[in-house]
Amino acid sequence: MISVVTPLFNEELLVEELVRRISDSLKKTGEKFEIICVDDGSTDNTVPVLLKNKVNIPEIKIISLSRNFGHQSAFTAGMVFAKGDYIALIDGDLQDPPELLPDFFEIIKKEPVDLVTGRREKREEQVRKKLMIRIFHGIYRKTSGFQQVENEGNFCLMKKEVASAINSMKEKNRYIPGLRAFAGFRNYYFDYSRKERKAGENKMKFSQLVVLALDAIFSFSRWPIKLCLYLGLTGLLVVLAAFIYTLISKLLNLAPLGWSSTMISLYFLGAIQLTFLGVIGEYVYRIYKETQNRPHYFIKEIIE
Repeated sequence: MISVVTPLFNEELLVEELVRRISDSLKKTGEKFEIICVDDGSTDNTVPVLLKNKVNIPEIKIISLSRNFGHQSAFTAGMVFAKGDYIALIDGDLQDPPELLPDFFEIIKKEPVDLVTGRREKREEQVRKKLMIRIFHGIYRKTSGFQQVENEGNFCLMKKEVASAINSMKEKNRYIPGLRAFAGFRNYYFDYSRKERKAGENKMKFSQLVVLALDAIFSFSRWPIKLCLYLGLTGLLVVLAAFIYTLISKLLNLAPLGWSSTMISLYFLGAIQLTFLGVIGEYVYRIYKETQNRPHYFIKEIIE
């Protein structure tokens, strides 16, 4: 059986085409399948449209969350309830073509791999978004140690054991491509062109993309703390140089520079200290969220 998990938040304009294209694609595999639509607190007619299409596509399974818990939490809920031997993840905006799922399935059946990941060779998106994504992936690749993460998203097909490994990681600040890479299973990269959204508004706002990027970097890298260390060592060298300069000035009876040099030193050291506090605060906040041990989501209703 193949389970396809797709999170939905106010996607009434796209959801009918989405489930139809997923269903048509999976029928080509000849395998049983289920389409797990995770309603992430939608306030429009997403669920009524799903119920209408469920008459003709009985494989649709609806998991309604009690409120909007976020993209990654919705994926997590779907993966937990997936019954398939193979589990696919696909966004609900139709930017990732469902028609590639049979190709993913053929590869994972024939090749000695545990998952097939879609890698975005081209992007038909706004220039600003493409630039931000490129910057994020560049930083993440350099700092996390995972070299094969650039242009990866959630779009993939994995064996059950891969999904079980990801589900076993319980951290609250989740970044599924990072968790998938950390699990370390054999991966096959399938290059494709990612389309522009056909209808509706992009649900991932700029601020949400920034938060997701920070979660990814802080969860899989020591780079922020190492940056603080390097800044501290730089400040120490600057202070040492200033001390040597002041001592030589005294010995040679040279006039001290006065307020300008003093204020620059104070501002420099103050900025380093504030940077330290900000980075440490980020880690403390994440530790606090982990110790709260709250669930990733609450389920309001399951319609099978």
